[in-house]
Amino acid sequence: FRQFIDKSYFACKIIFIINDLLQDSLLNLAKLATGGHFMKKILKEYFTGCLTVPNLLSFLRIVMVPIFAVLFHQGRYGWAVFVLALSGLSDFFDGKIARRFNQISNLGKMLDPVADKLTQITIAIMFYLTFRGSSDATVKAFSWVFLVFLIKEAVMVVGGAAMIALGLKPGAAEMPGKVATFVFYLVMITIIAFGPDIGILGSVFTLPSAVMIAWCA
Repeated sequence: FRQFIDKSYFACKIIFIINDLLQDSLLNLAKLATGGHFMKKILKEYFTGCLTVPNLLSFLRIVMVPIFAVLFHQGRYGWAVFVLALSGLSDFFDGKIARRFNQISNLGKMLDPVADKLTQITIAIMFYLTFRGSSDATVKAFSWVFLVFLIKEAVMVVGGAAMIALGLKPGAAEMPGKVATFVFYLVMITIIAFGPDIGILGSVFTLPSAVMIAWCA
């Protein structure tokens, strides 16, 4: 039981650190921009008309992030895939519902990419830690793919926070971005299913390490 608590605490701590960094960056940049009055104006713009189904789905995707991390860290990869699949489906439907029922909001334009980035960063962290500890030299080298991805995502998060702090509203997700997100989910689920060391269906088929590196490079 103590081991379960320790693993859960470790996974949740990673998510909380990411969330704190994002919030601190946003608040500090806002203060540097023009002060508290400007921040209040931004918050009013984002939270006006925010109670919509798409925003609820985006919020649920954010809630799923620590759940996925805990399940993955515990080695319960089947359930982790299930949560990841639910997250991907909610990502698909929130945009559909927002456009179909005219529920596009400023908060939704921010929550959607935030949920995407938190999910993708968490997946990359968990994969990096898992593959870095592999006994296979090729698989261990593959872990650096996720480290590069994390650096790229960190730059994008800071850039997005700066835009919001300066009063620049992010645009709604475009189709190329949605396709890229779908491909990301597909690749990650495939790695969990058939990847070396962690493949839940590895007894049926295991992706060659070289193929994984070429695929994600």
